[in-house]
Amino acid sequence: MNNLISNTKKMMAGCTFLLLAFIQPVVAQNADVKQNFNKSLNSYYALKNALATDQSAEAPALAATLLKTVKEMPNSGFASDKQQKLWTLESGKIQAQASQLIQSNDLKAQRKSFEGISTAFVTLTQELKINTAPVFVQYCPMAKSTWLNEVKEIQNPYYGSAMKDCGSVKELISKR
Repeated sequence: MNNLISNTKKMMAGCTFLLLAFIQPVVAQNADVKQNFNKSLNSYYALKNALATDQSAEAPALAATLLKTVKEMPNSGFASDKQQKLWTLESGKIQAQASQLIQSNDLKAQRKSFEGISTAFVTLTQELKINTAPVFVQYCPMAKSTWLNEVKEIQNPYYGSAMKDCGSVKELISKR
C-alpha cells in the first residue's frame, strides 16, 4: 500500500512538472503580447497628442514609431485564435493608415488617417482587454469619430486647438 501511494505521488509530481513546463512558455508569451500591445498603445497616445495640439510636423515621425511598435507584436501568445485573428485584421488597418500618415504633412489628411488608426485601436482595446492602465474611449460629435485617451480630459485629435475639448467620454476600459 505504501508503495502504491509513493508511486502515485511520484506520478502526480511528474505530471505537475510536465504541465508547468508546457504552461510557462504560454504565460511568458501572453506577457509579451500584453507588453507589446501597451507599447503600441503608448505610441498611439503620442500621435493622438500631437494631432490634438496641431503638431503636424511631428505626426509623421510618431506614426512611424507607431508602425514599428505594431509590427513588433509577437505572432503567437494571444489568449485565443479569435484574438490572434482580430489582431491580424486590425493591426493591418493600423499599418495601412499609419503608412499613409507618414507620407503626409497636411494636418487634415493626417487626421483622416488617424481616424482609421483610432477605429482599429478602439476595437482592439475593447476586445483584447490587455491594457495595463485605464483607457478612455472618447467621441467627437462634429467629426463623428472616436479615439482613445490616456486621461479623462477631452483632447480632441480631429479638431485640435480649434475645438480641443469638443467631445465626451463614451466608455472607460479598466486596466487589466
